[in-house]
Amino acid sequence: MLEILTYLVTAARTQVDEAREYGPMRLLTGARRLTEQLPPEVLDASGPALSRLLRELGAIEPTATPTRDRTEYVERLDALCALAADALLETHGRSPHPDPS
Repeated sequence: MLEILTYLVTAARTQVDEAREYGPMRLLTGARRLTEQLPPEVLDASGPALSRLLRELGAIEPTATPTRDRTEYVERLDALCALAADALLETHGRSPHPDPS
């Protein structure tokens, strides 16, 4: 976890001097690194919503930035937010949205 903390702090500093498009990329990188640190009991107990979130997070190209296709990029981030909300609902015993696939 210390590695993630230091990554996020130093990413905040480098963001001051970088193009603003790198901000989302750095946050997604931090999120990916956090998934690598999830305890096995969290992963073992995860339901379909968290599994979908982790799968979709892993599918986003690590160097993707909104400069390539901003509309598609924002739509993917919106979808990730919906999956994150579903994972939280599922974790707290509430029904997430149905899987669209």
